[in-house]
Amino acid sequence: MGSNPYLVEKLKTFEVRGRSFKDFLRDLADTAYQGRALGEVYKIITDMLRDPDVTIFLGLAGSMSTAGMWKIIKWFIEKRYVDVLVSTGANISEDIYEAMGFSYYKGSPNVDDYELYKYKIDRFYDVFADELAYRKMENLIKEFIYTLPKGAQYSTAEFLYLFGRYLNSKGIDCIVSAAYRAGVPVFSPALVDSGYGIATVIAIREKGHRIVLDMVKDFDQIVEIGRRSKKLAAIYIGGGVPKDYVNLVTVAQTLLDILEKGEEGYKPLEYAVQITTDAPQWGGLSGATLEEAVSWGKVSYKAKKRVVYVDATIALPLITQALYEEGIERPAKPDLSWLFKNLG
Repeated sequence: MGSNPYLVEKLKTFEVRGRSFKDFLRDLADTAYQGRALGEVYKIITDMLRDPDVTIFLGLAGSMSTAGMWKIIKWFIEKRYVDVLVSTGANISEDIYEAMGFSYYKGSPNVDDYELYKYKIDRFYDVFADELAYRKMENLIKEFIYTLPKGAQYSTAEFLYLFGRYLNSKGIDCIVSAAYRAGVPVFSPALVDSGYGIATVIAIREKGHRIVLDMVKDFDQIVEIGRRSKKLAAIYIGGGVPKDYVNLVTVAQTLLDILEKGEEGYKPLEYAVQITTDAPQWGGLSGATLEEAVSWGKVSYKAKKRVVYVDATIALPLITQALYEEGIERPAKPDLSWLFKNLG
């Protein structure tokens, strides 16, 4: 009787013992359900970090900075575990609030929100923030805008590079200032859906100081990063616009090959992981599986890929602590300095 093709790799019962975080996640990968998924996500991330030919994109959604997670993203940048960050505007402004010296506070969803409103307290589920301090963060962005020429046009990556330099000069150590130092471009396709939007509108109404964010240039730049890369990889925290912005980089490669060579190319993600609580059956992109992305040419049918359905405030610290213990040094990191060579 031949061997059963379905009974190949044995599940291993999780043993209670002393172990490191990296061994904890590797052991979880031999169990089941979302424990196995979390362990497999970790293993795929370590594989992509050891690949000398890969450019790693990080898609960042959700309210991670207010939840105390922003220094993890900063650490990923400083270690050059990511080469390109695509973020919501909130995640790269609400970290600045804390970097300026203000604090978030433990709160509760079981409160009278009108009472919070009267005290000028903003609530992020179970986190409280001082609205007046939040306005000071928005004012800082506005003051930076005043340093730029009136009517100047930038991609979000260029705008955030200059802002990172500005913050770095002021000793404000946050995600975009760390990205400036590390040469990691930060794209934010929905940048004005945040304190940045408030700041830009106030700058116009207060002093008539308008700048233009050119989103076509923005997308062209991130697509060009894809064109110059040998292989592509992605880590998605949540979903939303950042996830699809990275996904569309791969789609553009095919269409540009048709334009330039007269035939379809294929440069999908070779590694892809996602940490999300969104489910696929509602049809939205945030919950769309990485298998579905294969049909678009976004993810390779041979890719190392895995989704773990868990709150990112649980999964990300575990993965990061394990990576810290692993001590991986990437064999090569793409130089993306060409993106900013024409900026003053």
